[in-house]
Amino acid sequence: MAGGLFGLLDDVAALARLAAASIDDVGAAAGRAATKAAGVVIDDAAVTPQYVHGLAAERELPIIKRIAVGSFRNKLLIILPAALLLSEFLPGLLTPILMVGGAYLCYEAVHKIWGAISGHGHGGEEGDEPPSEDTVVAGAIRTDLILSAEIMVIALNEVAEEGFLSRLAILVIVAIAITVVVYGAVALIVKMDDVGVRLASSGEGASARLGRSLVTAMPRVLTALSIIGTAAMLWVGGHIELIGLDELGFHAPYDLVHGWEEAIREAVDGAGGILAWIVNTIASAILGLIVGIPLVAAQQAWTSRRGDGVAAH
Repeated sequence: MAGGLFGLLDDVAALARLAAASIDDVGAAAGRAATKAAGVVIDDAAVTPQYVHGLAAERELPIIKRIAVGSFRNKLLIILPAALLLSEFLPGLLTPILMVGGAYLCYEAVHKIWGAISGHGHGGEEGDEPPSEDTVVAGAIRTDLILSAEIMVIALNEVAEEGFLSRLAILVIVAIAITVVVYGAVALIVKMDDVGVRLASSGEGASARLGRSLVTAMPRVLTALSIIGTAAMLWVGGHIELIGLDELGFHAPYDLVHGWEEAIREAVDGAGGILAWIVNTIASAILGLIVGIPLVAAQQAWTSRRGDGVAAH
């Protein structure tokens, strides 16, 4: 009886060790997958602050919270099940779906650029009334859906050899960790001016000087992040198209850019890797413009034609 009990305890201990090892493996794989997607994560963090730029300070954190909740839903309820099912049964559809999302990012970036050039703003509509919070949140969540899909597919590709349950656990960890990191960073960025005000009101000394510097600098930082966010959408969208074309058999654009990267990497010691990345980024952004400009032109033509039709009636 005692021997049977000790044998059972040994089995339980062995299972516990196996489970611990599996958890360690899943954690390590999740870390690798998140690292692989780090570039898009940074872009996601740069894109998001533009959605609260210019809004009332007391509404910034509530809006970021709503966007973060939407991002969790995007990843856990839409992207994760779809990516796992497609990778299991219809892996060939992942690339075309991603490319549609990439085209949307290109459209959004070019639309913002055109709005800034034409003076019509993001919506391209007449009048100065700012968009409602619901409109801001919906737009941010749509953009997050594409960026999150890119993050999750990159992570999925990194752990494609794992079993189904391991892939599920890894992607859940990646989804939660990345969302917390991105929107935690965004919340800190957009509230730094409030921190500056509090420090500046503390009197004199280094803290007060730092506070005044933050108050002065943060509007410029948020404006810069808005520009960086638009550029990031253009680059990420173009990069999705570049990789997607190659995976679908249209190798020429990717081979051309890759050739430039390799030539620069070999020609320049030390900084060759950074310069090669810059070349890839510029080429992806140019492709993003090539994709986005016709889409915005078509949207503008459609809006104009619809407006003329309404006026005629």
